[in-house]
Amino acid sequence: MGETTVLLTTIIVIGLALTLDLLVGEPPNAAHPVAWLGQLIAPLDREWATSERGQRLVGFAIALVVPLVPAVVAGGLVLATSAVSPVVSGAVAGLVLFVTTSLRSLLELTEAVVSATECDDLETARTEIRGLVGRDTSTLSAAEIRSGAVESAGENLADGLVATLLPFTLLAPFSLPAAAAAAAWIKGVNTLDSMLGYPSKPHGTGSAYLDDLVMWLPARVTAIAIALAGADPRAVFRAREWARDPPSPNSGWPMATLACVLSVRLTKPGVYDLNTGAELPTGADGERAIIVVGRAAVVAALLAVVLAAVLTALAGSLEVIAR
Repeated sequence: MGETTVLLTTIIVIGLALTLDLLVGEPPNAAHPVAWLGQLIAPLDREWATSERGQRLVGFAIALVVPLVPAVVAGGLVLATSAVSPVVSGAVAGLVLFVTTSLRSLLELTEAVVSATECDDLETARTEIRGLVGRDTSTLSAAEIRSGAVESAGENLADGLVATLLPFTLLAPFSLPAAAAAAAWIKGVNTLDSMLGYPSKPHGTGSAYLDDLVMWLPARVTAIAIALAGADPRAVFRAREWARDPPSPNSGWPMATLACVLSVRLTKPGVYDLNTGAELPTGADGERAIIVVGRAAVVAALLAVVLAAVLTALAGSLEVIAR
């Protein structure tokens, strides 16, 4: 397969996934592979040993094994369909990337929360934001609720798009089955962490550590994409002052960068406070956040295309050398 064909295939597959997300959004839970994975993980959330050390050991085993399940299924499907037709195989790879990404639903939910706060409908805002944050919102003001929505929009751009798009793009020029497997593996790691990775759950320690490891690069790439989307490249450098304040070693980067781009303060009361010299976001700031995050997704997609072009050329060069 020529370099041009490989590059076009990669671009078409990425385009298919992002177009499906734009048109369809999240599939219903009954048809969503990530929801199926959640059903597989749920029975694992229990006491496996009488000691905390035992729980942690089992948790590390869970973290190593469970994400391999979606990876093997996704990679196997793409590999199996490649025997039928490259077009079918590419379509399946696009579907894998589609179900492992989430952008439209993130922006729509953020919009719903911001709109509710602008209408002083805090009851609706508190209900809607449960899909974005896990904190207690019962005593939060409208501005603090907006802060939570904006923070989540930045953080989940990394989790819901860049984290799977990046490894997929890195591997697609060399092997579509491997690219699909990598995207599914990352989503498995993210899902496992979201369900088990809490300090109160020793059996989730391994999941939390693994998620911290795999999200290191996507979080920082997302911060760069947000800064570029906001036409403020230096926002990443200003964000360094607060990026390490959140307990997570990664989530602070996109959140703090978004705070600096918007010139707003983002806070989780009692946990962290980002860009402290600014005011909490207004309704207009929340609307701008949605626009910036949407543009950042476009920037990330363009960066993926450039990366695919570079790697395709590299793959072609390696093939020539091998001959």
